[in-house]
Amino acid sequence: MNGKVRTLIDAETIQKRIKELGSQITTEYQGRDVVVVCVLKGSFVFTSDLVRAIDLPLSVDFLALRSYGDGTESSGVVQITSDLTKPIEGKDVIVVEDIVDTGLTMAYMLQNLEAKRPRSVRLASLLHKPARTRVPVKIDYLGFTIEDVFVIGYGLDYAERYRNLPYLGVLDLEG
Repeated sequence: MNGKVRTLIDAETIQKRIKELGSQITTEYQGRDVVVVCVLKGSFVFTSDLVRAIDLPLSVDFLALRSYGDGTESSGVVQITSDLTKPIEGKDVIVVEDIVDTGLTMAYMLQNLEAKRPRSVRLASLLHKPARTRVPVKIDYLGFTIEDVFVIGYGLDYAERYRNLPYLGVLDLEG
């Protein structure tokens, strides 16, 4: 499982972008009842930093999904393995995801959340990988657009490892 990790986006650049996103969300959601929904497991680090960059009263909840595929690509068949703990009806929901690539899993999840009758649902994603898009999904708050590479670090993993890296990297399993 050892491989060489090449830095894709350094920690300082990530933190600068998160502060910008937090400021934008703070401005846009003044006086609203905001619920930040963290999609587990990959987005927990991003969510933690993002909520601290938002200067508003808000609540946080968690969702966990499992998508079935060959291990490297979503099939679009999604199971919610852990649902929200509180109702979101009438609230402004910001879903926080680590990466949107095919769009299949996120499209399913957003549709599922809309059925719970929130006031609004918007998506914040740390990363977008447009080369893999199969279903377009609107990302309202985007950290970075990346090439079609397998990314680890800053919450993203390879076989449950590397989540604790403070930066985003590309794992070279050959190296």
